[in-house]
Amino acid sequence: MALRNDLPLLDTRIPDLLMPLARFFSLFLGLIILGLTSGQGQTPAAAPAAERTKPVAAPGPRITFNSVHVDEPYIAMTFDDGPHGTLTPKLLDLLAARHMKVTFFVLGECIEQHPEVLQRAAREGHEIANHSWSHPQLNKMSDEAVRSQLRRTDDAIKQVTGKRPTLFRPPYGAITTRQKKWIHDEFGYQIIMWDVDPLDWKEPGPTTVSNRILRETRAGSIILSHDIHRGTIEAMPATFEQLQAKHFKFVTVSELIGLATPEPPKATPPARKSVAAPAATSSPAPDAAENAGAPAQSLVPAPAATTASSPGH
Repeated sequence: MALRNDLPLLDTRIPDLLMPLARFFSLFLGLIILGLTSGQGQTPAAAPAAERTKPVAAPGPRITFNSVHVDEPYIAMTFDDGPHGTLTPKLLDLLAARHMKVTFFVLGECIEQHPEVLQRAAREGHEIANHSWSHPQLNKMSDEAVRSQLRRTDDAIKQVTGKRPTLFRPPYGAITTRQKKWIHDEFGYQIIMWDVDPLDWKEPGPTTVSNRILRETRAGSIILSHDIHRGTIEAMPATFEQLQAKHFKFVTVSELIGLATPEPPKATPPARKSVAAPAATSSPAPDAAENAGAPAQSLVPAPAATTASSPGH
């Protein structure tokens, strides 16, 4: 009988022993489920400020111009190192007869010698710009010496024409990036270079000067020449006529900059399938994409490389 009484006692204790264990597993499972559900839908923590990408500063205004992108065949002819006492008036006669406007980059010491010539050029609607006082190589000078060259010429132009210039061309094209910035900041000048250079200062003859200009000019070109060389002035009648025959339109440099249009993005050429090379090949035709920016009216090739620091500029 004792054995029989023990068995029921053991049976009643088994559920009591399992209950705490069941509660433990239930709590453990609940914690796991809570952890999984609480992580859903949460946004990851923001990266530290030092790791965030810094915004890219917007580019500032353009300071230097070699040429200008335009939608129509506008060009700007420029003449340096004057005014000359006899040659500049001859050039002004040619321009007046054709109702053309150009930009003169003048030297202060020449203004001092021929103020009446500069006054006539300004009166007839041509643009007058600063080319320094005595044509030194500015990139080898102190800031104060450069400032004196520009200020004296700026004052001389204002005294003769009544207006201060807004453009500057460094002699020989010799100028540093730092100089460009402080000259722009202090004087408000845009720095004007060129993309067509007939090397007329070498006096190769009127025909050569004219042919070089005609060969290299495209829409938006800034053409460099000098009104202090007789051969240059003699080259101008044929040059003007043939440029007009190619439908180019003459404007001042400031007008050309005002006509600027955004350059379209360059198209990515489609990938070419690889093919076996033929036994004999000929020279490939020029890629049409290379000539996409040339004006249809001009039908002229791209300009050859020019020298940016030749004597006489």
